[in-house]
Parts: sequence; C-alpha cells; structure tokens
Amino acid sequence: MSLYSEIFYSKEVNSLFSNHNHISKMLLVEAALAKAQAEEGIIPKEAATIIEQCCNVNYIDLEQLKNDVHLGGNAAIPLVKQLVRIVKNNDFEASKYVHFGATSQDIIDTATVLLIQEYLHWVQGKTHQLKSILLELTKSHRETLMMGRTLLQQAKPITFGLKTAGWLEALHRTDNRLEEAKMRVLSIQLGGAVGSGNKRITAEVKQTFANLLGLSDAFTWQAHRDNFSEWASVLSILSGTLGKIAKDISLLMQTEIGEVYEPAAPGRGGSSTMPHKRNPVICAVILANAMRTPNLTATMHSSMIQEHERSAGLWHAEWEVLTQLMALTAGTVEKSIELLSGLEVHPERMLHNLELTNGLIYAENVSLALAQKMGKIQAHELVEKACEIAIRDQKHLKQVLLDQSVDLADLDSYFDPKNSIGQSISFVDSIIATYENQL
Repeated sequence: MSLYSEIFYSKEVNSLFSNHNHISKMLLVEAALAKAQAEEGIIPKEAATIIEQCCNVNYIDLEQLKNDVHLGGNAAIPLVKQLVRIVKNNDFEASKYVHFGATSQDIIDTATVLLIQEYLHWVQGKTHQLKSILLELTKSHRETLMMGRTLLQQAKPITFGLKTAGWLEALHRTDNRLEEAKMRVLSIQLGGAVGSGNKRITAEVKQTFANLLGLSDAFTWQAHRDNFSEWASVLSILSGTLGKIAKDISLLMQTEIGEVYEPAAPGRGGSSTMPHKRNPVICAVILANAMRTPNLTATMHSSMIQEHERSAGLWHAEWEVLTQLMALTAGTVEKSIELLSGLEVHPERMLHNLELTNGLIYAENVSLALAQKMGKIQAHELVEKACEIAIRDQKHLKQVLLDQSVDLADLDSYFDPKNSIGQSISFVDSIIATYENQL
C-alpha cells in the first residue's frame, strides 16, 4: 500500500480484502462444493467431511500461493494444489474429490460474491447511519434560511434543511440501488469448464451448493459480467452522491461564504505555511475517491465484452479493479460519516450572506407582483432598470424602488427572505415524514 493508504481507505474494510480473508472465502466455496456433492450422493460423505476440515486457511502457505499464482494465471490453481496435498496427507481417497468437476472461475467468482456479501452488510449499515445523521440535520435546519445558488451565483433563498433533505433523498435512492443489486449479484457461479455442468455438477448440486453458502442459484454467468458491472455502477453512484455532498460543503467552507465547516480537531485542515487556514481536508479525501471510481467502473463495463465461454484478460481485469472500487467507496462512506456527524453550521453567516446583493435576489418577487398590475414585460423592464441603478449606485434595491415611487403595497414583505423560499419547508417536512419512521 502507498504512503496515503490511511487517508483514502477504511481499515475495517481493508481487512475484508486481505489475502487471509480472500483465501478463506475460496476454501469455504471448496468445502461447500464437497458437501453439496456428498448430499446429492456424488461423493462419499466421509470424503466431504475430511475436505471441509482441511479447508482451513491456517493450513495454507499464503506466501507460496502468491508466488505460484503467475504459473496458472489465477489464485485457484495453486490453492487447489495445496488443498489436495493437505487432504491427501489426511486421507488419500478423499483427496480424489477435491474441486470435483469445478473450474477455477467457479471458485474465484463465487468467493468474490461472498466477499461482496460481507461488504454489503457493512456498507448498508453505514448508509443507514448516514441517513440518520442527515435526517437529524434536516430536522434541525428545516427553517434555517440560506442562499440558494445556481451556476455558483446567488439565486434565491432556501433553507439549509432543503439542501440536506436533497442529500438524504439522493442517498436513499442509492441505498435502494444497493438493495436491488443485491438480488442479482449475490448468486453462485458453478458451471464447470464451459458452463455446461457435468455429472459432478448437476442442477441439484448447484441448488444445494447455493443453499449452503446463503446465495441464490443462477444460470452460469462466467462470461456474462452484467451483475458485477451493475454492482460497480452502484458503488460509483454511491461515491458520486457522497462526493456531491462534499463538494457542497467544501464550497460553503470558502472564506467568503463561511456557512458550514468540517468538524474541528487539533491539527486538522492546517497549512504548512499559513497558520490561519482551515482547509476542507475531509471533503478533499471524499472528492478524490469520488473522482477515481468512475474510471474503475468504466473498466468493469469494458470487461463485459468477453469472448465465448471465458475471456483471456477481460475477466482477469476485474479482480483488482472490483476490490479497489469497494475499498475506495468504503473510505468515502467512512469519511462522510465523520464529516456529517460533526458538521458545524453557522446560521448567522447564512443570514449575512443573504444581504450581500443589496436586495437584488428579491428582484423576481417584485417583478412578479408588479406584473399583475402592469403586465409581465413592463414589470420586468422596470425592475431590471432598478437593479441596474442599485448596482451602479450601490444602493439597496428596495430603496431604489422607493425613490422611484413604485406602486406596490407592503413592499417590505417582498424583501423578507422567509417569503422567498417557495415550498422549502413543506418539501422538507415531506422528507422528514417519509424517513422519520424508517430510520
């Protein structure tokens, strides 16, 4: 791993992708295959018991296995050789039934699915935590006035709760995508050399094999990688969703805006030369990860175009890429929890920024009100000229309108930000009502 490995990844999830755990999953698959074949009367039950007992990662020489991978082109081949020797040392007859009728890809793909299953349990727990944090932020700031911005310019007032509600809703949609992808990706691969099965891999063996592993049975997909490609896409979307939140927060942290800040900690966000700085370092990590995932996902999509019943190179291209995608996304999720759970919100600064344009952000309110009296075009032209005067003379728009004796009752109300947030609060309340009982 690199100098920056501690920044971008999750230690907890890194252990999931350790050689120890990966080989453990492959051995679990080998044991399940033997047990399934024994249950269907294809191999002796005594042989299956011995094979299962020998499928212990502590019996495997991991360094030797790594050194031997290049000889066969994948990890299953040297693993099976070691496993056969281990079983043979315990029972010669049982060793005849190791990896019986299977192919390397059956073991590698199904083990990968087991890793994804474990990862899914972790990541869905974390997204649930993130949604709970966002729900509380939304409830706390349903009425907190702030500036809504389009094309990086001040547009119209909204509430901070509306912004966080958008974050929550986007994250929930991606959580649904995780659940939907789970139904397709958590399935076994067991088809033998060319996916046609054989006397040792029957429909009954496949179903029993799937049941033992807690996965669903499936038609062979060894050269059809759509499920893994979908899984990669969902991870990339999750990273992008959290990246959007980090982008918003990093912009709101700008000195000239200063409306929210990352959680403070000694030494966090400092500069090597400028003591006054408070850099968005958590946001930077999230954004860096989110920038990397789309290209990894593109590799997964590219690897779908495989030749015949097993690809030379395209299947192999998935192995590290899929691991990197899951590892980066895990880091993004973990950093997002850290970012949002301690987010500092400054409502007074939000109110201050609402007044930066000297009332120009309320020009639409005035124009719409005047349109009812003089027509849309005339009202637009009148307010547009008033805005030009306000900018030129650096005067508040309301004062310019008063100077021009604009005939509009209760002019102050059109310059009240509370009257300019549209349906922000009702929209926020609908999101709160939706998720309050779910989380």
